[in-house]
Amino acid sequence: MATGADVRDILELGGPEGDAPGPISKKDIINPDKKKSKKSSETLTFKRPEGMHREVYALLYSDKKDAPPLLPSDTTQGYRTVKAKLGSKKVRPWKWMPFTNPARKDGAMFYHWRRAAEEGKDYPFARFNKAVQVPVYSEQEYQLYLHDDAWTKAETDHLFDLSRRFDLRFVVIHDRYDHQQFKKRSVEDLKERYYHICARLANVRAVPGTDLKVPVFDAGHERRRKEQLERLYNRTPEQVAEEEYLVQELRKIEARKKEREKRSQDLQKLITAADTTAEQRRTERKAPKKKLPQKKETEKPAVPETAGIKFPDFKSAGVTLRSQRMKLPSSVGQKKIKALEQMLLELGVELSPTPTEELVQMFNELRSDLVLLYELKQACANCEYELQMLRHRHEALARVGPLGAAPPPPPPPSAEPPPLPSDGPGPDLAKDTIIDVVGAPLTPNSRKRRESASSSSSVKKAKKP
Repeated sequence: MATGADVRDILELGGPEGDAPGPISKKDIINPDKKKSKKSSETLTFKRPEGMHREVYALLYSDKKDAPPLLPSDTTQGYRTVKAKLGSKKVRPWKWMPFTNPARKDGAMFYHWRRAAEEGKDYPFARFNKAVQVPVYSEQEYQLYLHDDAWTKAETDHLFDLSRRFDLRFVVIHDRYDHQQFKKRSVEDLKERYYHICARLANVRAVPGTDLKVPVFDAGHERRRKEQLERLYNRTPEQVAEEEYLVQELRKIEARKKEREKRSQDLQKLITAADTTAEQRRTERKAPKKKLPQKKETEKPAVPETAGIKFPDFKSAGVTLRSQRMKLPSSVGQKKIKALEQMLLELGVELSPTPTEELVQMFNELRSDLVLLYELKQACANCEYELQMLRHRHEALARVGPLGAAPPPPPPPSAEPPPLPSDGPGPDLAKDTIIDVVGAPLTPNSRKRRESASSSSSVKKAKKP
């Protein structure tokens, strides 16, 4: 049932409140359509209901905010692609007409559907018929340049005739080759003879001064390749498994070799850093005190970054605390920090002394030297451990003997076991024979124990007078 508001809206009458017409002003005369446009803009604004997805709301109204159609319609607006617009023109006629293929030499006639306007034209797929250009030689050229004692002229003519028929498909040529009338040839022999004649004719017929692209066929390489491929195909499952095992072992050996080279480089850097630091200390001691402030940055020896600790330089403008220069950089790991604190406590040095200018410099140098000492002790312990392992392996291999030698006879049951050497317990023969010759990586527990032992021993040696 229509209400009063609906009736007023239909008759375009104003509402009872606020819509009553008032006195006409100057603005109403200048802009008479302002209220109508404002009203129309207000009526065209729609708000998406809460809980409704944007995609679902977009299906209800188009960009012009029109109501959804009652019947399905096709529009160019939206995400759908434009459909083909078929006109009302007359359809082009098609005919069932015959055609011939120029690639065939027997004149066979075929039929297919084709447009009536294309009647009498050539077959469109004939342009894809590409023939190989096989060279042709004369009797005189053969006698002068192409004669070969292993090949007769009739056999060479037969080879080139098959090459033209089968477009240089040498596997098919070898299958159709007349092995009863001529000598039995392999595929490599046929290829070698054909390409040799092509290269010879190209050199003879070439204009002097031109760059030739002569085809070359290496028959020996092709024979070795096929022989190797046949051997690879005829491998037994045991041989395949053995090869995979050897490849894996080779990768392990290469990885350990790279690791050893990296460790040796790190060790060399540490040794160089220690020598450079010692030389620098010695130079500073010998230099007079008056020339100490006159240091030049270009005269400082190049110390590797891995040596000791590299403290940051506070050269930027602004106020900074001197104690910030004593802060360890983030590049130092927690393990080194703990070892450094332990070494400082054993030496009786405070962990955070009063940050005076001289004290800060000496404290940083002391910690850098202690970290360098810690790294050198750790590298020395690793080298000693590897040396001991290699010594045990050498002794085990010496006991076993050379490869292929007979194992030593077992001891009699009444014999007593041989005494152990005075240096310590001997290496286990069964375990040493299993260990890889290249070297096995250290376990985390053994590495931690050795690092802690080396750090404590280095502190004790430093405390001794």
